[in-house]
Amino acid sequence: MGRLLVIVGAMLVIAGLVLPYASRIGLGRLPGDFVFRRGHVSVYFPLMTSILLSILLTLIFWLFRR
Repeated sequence: MGRLLVIVGAMLVIAGLVLPYASRIGLGRLPGDFVFRRGHVSVYFPLMTSILLSILLTLIFWLFRR
């Protein structure tokens, strides 16, 4: 359990360092990402970014299991 928490913590730190630079490579502005604006309210739904990150993380975890 302790090892899992360390790994998850390290992944969160890495994600925190990478996310500010993600918009430079196009993450968050992909064609399948939806933004709904009405008045002073905006709702952002990053569907395609979520799918792309899910596929990427699945491949990374699959490689580490081998």
